[in-house]
Parts: sequence; C-alpha cells; structure tokens
Amino acid sequence: MSLEIKAIPFARDNYAWLLKDPQTGTVAVVDPGESGPVMNAIGEGRLDLILLTHHHDDHIGGAEALRQKYGARIAGAEADQARLPPLDLLLHDEDRIAIGHDLGEVIATPGHARGHIAFYFRSVPALFCGDTLFSLGCGRLLEGTAQELFDSLKRFAPLPDETLVCCGHEYTESNAAFALAQTPDDAALKQRVADVKALCAENRATVPVRLGVERQTNPFLKARDVAEFAALRHAKDNF
Repeated sequence: MSLEIKAIPFARDNYAWLLKDPQTGTVAVVDPGESGPVMNAIGEGRLDLILLTHHHDDHIGGAEALRQKYGARIAGAEADQARLPPLDLLLHDEDRIAIGHDLGEVIATPGHARGHIAFYFRSVPALFCGDTLFSLGCGRLLEGTAQELFDSLKRFAPLPDETLVCCGHEYTESNAAFALAQTPDDAALKQRVADVKALCAENRATVPVRLGVERQTNPFLKARDVAEFAALRHAKDNF
C-alpha cells in the first residue's frame, strides 16, 4: 500500500501536504507554514515527522508549534540548517527518509532558495517540490541562478509521467495565463488552461497534477536550454 496524501490549504494560496503510511499509521507533513490548519486536519491523532523543503516562513512557520504539540521530528537540509527550525534529521542530496515502511528520496533543488530540497516517494509516486516546480510554472530566482534552477528541474527528468506534483502554492491560474501568452496556438496547453479555469471557477484545487501533464504544457519544463529558460523566467517576472 502506498502513502495516503492530503493537501492542507492555508493562507491565501499555500499548501502543506499530509502523508500517512496506512500500514504503520506513521504521519508526516511537508512544509507546514501555519500550525493551525495542520492541527485541524490531525486533531488528537499523531504526527511523527515534519519535512521542510526550504527556509521561507510560509513553509516552516508552523513547524515548531507542531513539534511541541505532537513530538514530531523535524527534517530539513543540513546545508541550510541555520535558517530552519532546529533539525532532528539533517538531510543531504540522495538521502533516503522513511515514513513508516515507505522510503522517500531527497533531491537537492537549489535556485529558488539555497539549500532547497524536494522529496520523492516512488510508491505513490509523488514529488513534494516546494517552490521549485509549480503547476504550469516554476519558482522565482530569489537566491540562485537560472542555471541552478534549470539544473534542478532536470533532476525530475527520470521520474515517471504518473508522478503527482505536490507543490507549495496554488498558482496555476496565473501561471496558465503566462504560458498561453507564450504559445497561444498550443492545443494541449489550451485544453489545460480550459480545465484549470473550470476547476478555479468551482473553487477546486488544481494540484496535485501529473508530471506528464506538466511536461506537455509547462513552458519552463519545455525550455531547450538555460538561455531559453532564463528568458522565460525574466518574462514571467515582468508579466
């Protein structure tokens, strides 16, 4: 049996992700920027592990309160531990991390933030990518270069098309407008944008989304080289 995954929306457009191993009952949360919504989802149940992709407050703000309430361990990148809550587990590229019987892989993904990491769980399969990859978009270059983020996105190339992209924000509708402005005649993209608009009109989440869909429609994943990627990122920043 694979991990059970639940999105926890909070603030205006953020997501934390709740993961449960049904065999052992082990529970983890990825990027709890606020503690209240996670506590509401868990109640008086258990929380064993808190996984952090990067140091921004809207991804770590609730971690310490959750540790205090549930006794959960906090795991994050050793490379950025000075800007994270005190870590119980120091993670590095290609490390493995267990949620019950399920093993996840740590993938270093700098670009949006130094020390940014993602978590890939093969059994689902699911990718918890923080602010590196978004539905129809990618993260801003706040602390890294276009080359770094381009290379980070390439780290996802070996993952199967059915991988669920579980990102940190609900940005799909605005990303869709930019993507369509780049390639207005792309039939697959036009259908994707229509699907996104329909979901948003019903106040439904647009993520997770299959990685294969992103490969067909996300302009940043379709960039052929870093120069094209950098130009797209600059254009999106000014869109």
